[in-house]
Amino acid sequence: MALRNHSTISEFVLTGLSDDPHVQALLFVLFLGIYLLTLMGNLTLLLLIRADSRLHTPMYFFLSNLSFLDLCFSSVTVPKLLKDLLSEKKTISVEGCLAQVFFVFLTSGTEACLLSVMAYDRYAAICHPLLYGQVMSNQLCVRLVWGSWGLASLNALVIVLLGVDLDFCDGHIIHHYTCELPALFPLSCSDISITNIILLCSSLLHGLGTFLPIFFSYARIIATILSISSTTGRSKAFSTCSSHLVAVILFFGSGFLCYLMPPSGSSLDLLLSVQYSAVTPILNPLIYSLKNVEVKAAVKRTLGEYL
Repeated sequence: MALRNHSTISEFVLTGLSDDPHVQALLFVLFLGIYLLTLMGNLTLLLLIRADSRLHTPMYFFLSNLSFLDLCFSSVTVPKLLKDLLSEKKTISVEGCLAQVFFVFLTSGTEACLLSVMAYDRYAAICHPLLYGQVMSNQLCVRLVWGSWGLASLNALVIVLLGVDLDFCDGHIIHHYTCELPALFPLSCSDISITNIILLCSSLLHGLGTFLPIFFSYARIIATILSISSTTGRSKAFSTCSSHLVAVILFFGSGFLCYLMPPSGSSLDLLLSVQYSAVTPILNPLIYSLKNVEVKAAVKRTLGEYL
């Protein structure tokens, strides 16, 4: 019943990243390498946090969930991209397209919520260190993670219902390498003015609703760090949240540009989308590994035990 409006067409054709076979071959090697490194990096971080008891803290509990989300996020779009780079005709069914829209918003929305939760965790650790153990209890951490999934699921459901309501008549070529709801609007013969407004409001509500807690948490964190008299103390306090701050800038910066800018079908749109869905998931484990002393020490301990 939900897909009755799509009876005129059964699939979309994706234009992809390039029509040149030689460029496609190079892109396939590039994105295969990125995807394998993403899987390896995030799985390694997951297993490391699980294996090392010293990392069984709220911060690393959230980080392990972030790694799992990065695995899911990249797996929603990159395997399909790899398949299309080897195919002459890049097609996706209407149902598959809407499923991809749903899971992109589910995983990215959950990651936005989780980054917001991690900012609160850093606020509690730096601004209220003596009460940190009481504030960030195990029960609260689990509830915050499930709450992140719940809010993102609700947002993704609202957004995919907007796509289900669209009427697609003759247009079936998506000028993109993946299914994104804004890229479907030019193909619709329905009135999309209200749909556009709902999508914009939903994206703004979810984006700002997760970004503002991060902003206020870091405002308090910076104020607390500046009040520390010792230079060593300031440096140590800042190092505990610098990795998270870099991850936030990368994720929210590209995310806001992707979904709040009007789609133009230009190469900049594709570049931002690639950076958001394929490159960011590989950077998070690198950021947290290279800039985190505890993770480096855990790697040495784990390698020492098993090798």
